[in-house]
Amino acid sequence: MNGIWRRALILLALSTLLCLVAWPIFGATAAVGLFAAVMLVMVILHLRNISRLLCWLRDPKPDAVPQAFGIWDVVFAMFYRMLRHQRQSETQLVATLNDFRLAGAAMPDGMVILDQADRIEWCNPKAQQHFGLDLKLDAGQQITYLVRHPQFAEKLHSRNYSEPLTLRQSRAADLVLSVQIVPYGDRQNLVMSRDITELERVETMRRDFVANLSHEMRTPLTVLGGFLETISDANTADNDLLRRSLPLMMNQTHRMQRLVEDLLTLSRLETSGNPLHDERVDVPRLVRSLYQDALALSAGRHRIALDIESEGWLSGSEHELRSAFSNMLSNAIRYTPEGGEVEIAWRRRGDQAVFSVRDSGIGVPPQHIPRLTERFYRVDRSRSRETGGTGLGLAIVKHVLNRHEGWLEITSEPGRGSTFAAVFPEPRIIAADVAESLVQTA
Repeated sequence: MNGIWRRALILLALSTLLCLVAWPIFGATAAVGLFAAVMLVMVILHLRNISRLLCWLRDPKPDAVPQAFGIWDVVFAMFYRMLRHQRQSETQLVATLNDFRLAGAAMPDGMVILDQADRIEWCNPKAQQHFGLDLKLDAGQQITYLVRHPQFAEKLHSRNYSEPLTLRQSRAADLVLSVQIVPYGDRQNLVMSRDITELERVETMRRDFVANLSHEMRTPLTVLGGFLETISDANTADNDLLRRSLPLMMNQTHRMQRLVEDLLTLSRLETSGNPLHDERVDVPRLVRSLYQDALALSAGRHRIALDIESEGWLSGSEHELRSAFSNMLSNAIRYTPEGGEVEIAWRRRGDQAVFSVRDSGIGVPPQHIPRLTERFYRVDRSRSRETGGTGLGLAIVKHVLNRHEGWLEITSEPGRGSTFAAVFPEPRIIAADVAESLVQTA
């Protein structure tokens, strides 16, 4: 028997005892009336406390719990403890929920929580970015109304979540998502999204690299094999056949040799165990040397101009810088029609140093510019092969500039030419006065 019942029985027993004592003194009627009055007072007190309890329950606050005595003091004290425990639990749950939301917001992947009817309960900022959602506006909405992909809707409704789904967002053509649906709880779902755009791009580059390399090697090997087969099938050596075939075979051999050399250069540039060995590079002298090479390569077919506005040097590898600048220059000459103009320049631009090659060649459509530094990427495959390039020149330029903390800027307009600029930051630049003192010391 708990304390409440014990107190109630004690109070009832005392009231009954009082009436029994009053019975012989005041008579039966008075005793019964006294008992009834005591019971009425108790009922009124209970009703009053019940009314106070109902009023308090409409807006329960720990600091507004009614005060009473007797049984109701115990009852109100129990309500106070229950409410305080509930508020503590709510505080802990709110803190846990906030921690969960903060953790979800910090995740690099998107997260969307769906209820049993596939309505959005919550999502993190990354999911809003991936799917174009707004939690304030879209909470409670069917996710298939907002993420309009037939494959996603079919996956969600099929309840077959074993494999992730790859989605290409229509609102952002270059955004590729890997979406995984994880069921949990009572038929609820967690939709997780990951941006795999870069992985897809790398995979595309890998496939293109293998296909292009195979094609680039197949052509010269086919030429060599055909001539060798013709010569070996001939009964006697034909001097005229040899005179015609040997130059072509040598040309294809040199083409494969250049291709292998460029591949080896790229491999060396990408190797983490091949650190950059800095030296003081006399860029004006290097650019003048490249100008002479350009004249020889052009053989009078182009107007080539030289503009050296700065006598500053660079800190870096002269061999690698020569390779990068030479590739930029040879590309300009190869893709500029006869009679066109090529300008070589070395200048300061604010706190940067810029080596640029401007040509009046065929130009590059804007959609191709972001991919020009990929291996074997060609805007016009047939023309590229006619010019004799390996398709690796700008990839070498990009890696050399990365090793020198620089970058490549490309501006081009089809039919009006292009400008390729290698930009170097201030920490790589050796001022002209310092460079002059170095020359005098040497």
